[in-house]
Amino acid sequence: MGKKKAQSSTADEESKIRKAFKDKDWAEIKSSDSWVIFKVMSEFVEGFEKLAKIGPCVTIFGSARTKPDHDYYKMAEEIAFQLVEHGYGVITGGGPGIMEAGNKGAHRAGGKSVGLNIFLPHEQKGNQYIDPEKLISFDYFFVRKVMFVKYSQGFIVMPGGFGTLDELTEALTLIQTKKIGRFPIVLVGKQFWKGVMEWFTQTLVDDKMIDLSDLELINLVDTPEEAVKVIDEFYSRYLLSPNF
Repeated sequence: MGKKKAQSSTADEESKIRKAFKDKDWAEIKSSDSWVIFKVMSEFVEGFEKLAKIGPCVTIFGSARTKPDHDYYKMAEEIAFQLVEHGYGVITGGGPGIMEAGNKGAHRAGGKSVGLNIFLPHEQKGNQYIDPEKLISFDYFFVRKVMFVKYSQGFIVMPGGFGTLDELTEALTLIQTKKIGRFPIVLVGKQFWKGVMEWFTQTLVDDKMIDLSDLELINLVDTPEEAVKVIDEFYSRYLLSPNF
């Protein structure tokens, strides 16, 4: 069974590669690409309509593979719980792992629990702790990423893999280039992020790929209390509160 599945997966990959190199005639381009345009538009419209009135929210990023008995899961749940107690809603990627923990903490505290789910081959479906009217599922990563950025007033980044790193660098890039406001970015787990931060400092800064001041965009913490404090202190500097 496993061998057949692997062969099927390989065949699918080969098909995608060959398709990318295939010349299309005008009819094929018009029919396939037109459908994609309307699908993308519909995802943007649904996202804007559902999220326009959710109020101030903080996004929690992190691995979909983290189990409920893991310390990172428990920490993400507690961070979300405390965020709600401080007046914020919580947005996650809507799936399992850290995302589920974030929604669970927000749900437990009685706050807004938003899930921006993405359709993937092996994972994921929306977790049970998302407010039913605030679950949105996407086919396109780039549409989903726009929603994260547009409707978040802060980003808390738990340990995670490629997807988490993608979301972190997306937020850093948009803030660095002033495409969005300088919202707080909090990395949770100093030991986990140690190697990344060393690479940023010893390679990116030393090779002049970024400025040393760019690293001031990042806050490193180890506890839920520290994470929430960064968010609160940021907004207190602007005389804002979660009820603005």
